[in-house]
Amino acid sequence: QKSLEGEGAKSTVESSNISESSPEHPDQVTIPTANNVTADEEQDDEAPIWVPKPGRFENVSVIRANAMKFLPNFFKKSQLSKMFFLFPDPHFKARKHKARIISPTLLSEYAYVLKPNGIIYTITDVKDLNIWMVKHLTEHPLFKPIRVEQLIQADPLEDQLIKSIYNLTEEGKKVTRNKGDKFLAVFRRISEEEEQLLLIS
Repeated sequence: QKSLEGEGAKSTVESSNISESSPEHPDQVTIPTANNVTADEEQDDEAPIWVPKPGRFENVSVIRANAMKFLPNFFKKSQLSKMFFLFPDPHFKARKHKARIISPTLLSEYAYVLKPNGIIYTITDVKDLNIWMVKHLTEHPLFKPIRVEQLIQADPLEDQLIKSIYNLTEEGKKVTRNKGDKFLAVFRRISEEEEQLLLIS
């Protein structure tokens, strides 16, 4: 099993399950967080949230915890290279918007655990939620939008990763079956140099 501190290893964390793509990225450690456990699972602390397959997914670990509450307890500053928020709960009612996984306060925590130039990927089938996430990410001083074409140009492997984001999760497959829309947004955590300029400006 690869250590999160392993030499050359890159760590990613996700709030959904894109771990099926982990064999395609053997130099990266993928860590899904199980935010939405069912009532039955709540009653059974021993209920497995993920079952490994022998010979596969050796670069995957699973954390059963609420990333919105405990993320800094599991990761140190600048430890993660990527974060994925895949079809998160839209919390439609206005009074529940504060519970959305993308918010100004939480974005500051995500910026803390992301490496400089680390990437946040968000995808949803709810247009209003996409607008909300893009708005808050754009307004946060530590994040800048980045076009998918730029990512793929810098790293051709991003092409397959983006396809996985669209199609590999159960929720993504459900949206495809229902012929729904999917809204993707990608943001880059600013570099150390950009952050220093921000502090002195």
